[in-house]
Amino acid sequence: MSEHLKSYFAPKSWKVKKKYIKFISKPNPGPHKIEMSLPLCVIIRDILGYAKSMREVKFILQNKNVEVDGIRRNDPRFPVGLFDVLSFKQTGENFRIILNAAGKLDLIKIDKQESSHKICKIAGKTAIKGKVQLNLNDGKNIVTEDSQYKVGDGVLLELSGKAKIKEKISLDKNALIYLTDGKHIGRTGKVVDITGNRILYKADEAVIETLKDAAFPVGKDKPLIKLG
Repeated sequence: MSEHLKSYFAPKSWKVKKKYIKFISKPNPGPHKIEMSLPLCVIIRDILGYAKSMREVKFILQNKNVEVDGIRRNDPRFPVGLFDVLSFKQTGENFRIILNAAGKLDLIKIDKQESSHKICKIAGKTAIKGKVQLNLNDGKNIVTEDSQYKVGDGVLLELSGKAKIKEKISLDKNALIYLTDGKHIGRTGKVVDITGNRILYKADEAVIETLKDAAFPVGKDKPLIKLG
């Protein structure tokens, strides 16, 4: 399997200058869909401009300089996805991956305290010896004794050390959601009603319908993490 693809065929969510780059690195298989993740090398070289070549990217990574969600990463093609926290230990810089209003994966700068938290969405549940394993959208699995979690709910994680749940964010009426698809992508709204796989939410005084899969719970009255 090729490690590259023509930039023309790169996902629309990738914030790259397709006219000036013929080929671009593909992310390795991982927890995030290719449309919702960027290879580490693309972020470091093509978006942040911290390197001019893959060789320089590898030098940065080999010097234990980069962490994703608090874990050191040295694979240039490691997929970094929505809400992941990217940290450069040498400079003390921290970034969060978001979707901008144009539907592009983008980075926002966050402080050290903010970098220790992340919101994930529950993608599945598994029963394990009287407990419940929550399968999160970023590949993390967390075992809990609380059976009240539902697929589609969000969880605020504490990333210091082993990731643990700090707060549950239920996907129900009045929940604040972040849109990951559709023409309002990258924006937030308040849930008005949920029927089957469809959600009605309010944003800027308008009531809009979207698919449940496009709703990412991020809080109640305000987002529990910085989103812009």
